[in-house]
Amino acid sequence: MRDHAADPATDAFVAHRNLLFTVAYEILGSAADAEDVLQETWLRWAEVDLAQVRDQRAYLVRVTTRRALDRLRALRRRKETYVGPWLPEPLLTSPDVAENVELAESLSMAVMLVLETLSPTERAVFVLREVFDVGYDEIAEAVGKTPAAVRQIAHRSRKHVDARRPRQVVSPRQAQAALASFQHAVETGDMQGVLDVLAPDVVLISDGGGVRSAALRPVMGLAKVVRLLLVGLGDKEGSLTSESTTVNGDPALLLRVDGEIDSVMTIRVEDGLVTGIYFVRNPAKLTHIAAATPLTLN
Repeated sequence: MRDHAADPATDAFVAHRNLLFTVAYEILGSAADAEDVLQETWLRWAEVDLAQVRDQRAYLVRVTTRRALDRLRALRRRKETYVGPWLPEPLLTSPDVAENVELAESLSMAVMLVLETLSPTERAVFVLREVFDVGYDEIAEAVGKTPAAVRQIAHRSRKHVDARRPRQVVSPRQAQAALASFQHAVETGDMQGVLDVLAPDVVLISDGGGVRSAALRPVMGLAKVVRLLLVGLGDKEGSLTSESTTVNGDPALLLRVDGEIDSVMTIRVEDGLVTGIYFVRNPAKLTHIAAATPLTLN
């Protein structure tokens, strides 16, 4: 980029960077691809005559959305040949993100998986309207539809997501208590401890991308999930350690083997019990989390 201190274009881009990254990430489910989209947006922005831009934020969101949609359509073709379940790339988030309930929920693994069931245009419209409250006219320019069509798409996508998203919201204290119990059970291999913290209908989804060992379909039910956790984590060669953190607005464990990141395990908590476990092991999805600072609201 140009010299930040002397360049209004850079100042404007940096001011909106977190917003643009989050828009791209929620549309794509990939931090690495979101970063690529931001680079493409910057290259376009650097060529613009700022005097001709009436609303810089709207312009940048429009360019970012268009680039993200193009990339999402290409990603969908790649996902057709993906080995096993596909999970979003884990994204470190700071505590202040959790304070924004709508943003934190939309970033959660559970809702991100629901967004995967939308068409690319529906997903972009939902993200812009429901998460960032962008006006229908602005969204229409970004996705190449009329405002009337965008209203219909927004209604349809909201209805679709509302029917599938988890309903219960737990307090940060409840979520952290469940995570601490889960972490202790995982670290010690305490079967009773694992049984005590998991819900009877718990579901585990693991993503190894065909590179790391992972279940090729969701694992459902207490007995099967416990068996997979205790056998899978016990099989690791080297010293296994875990670090509690926040990923996609949810409580999570960063698992390391001999100090190297092995996987990220995010949990969904309801009624004080873990009802969902999202286990990302694909190394390609862990490079960003190893180097990134947490996403903030600023």
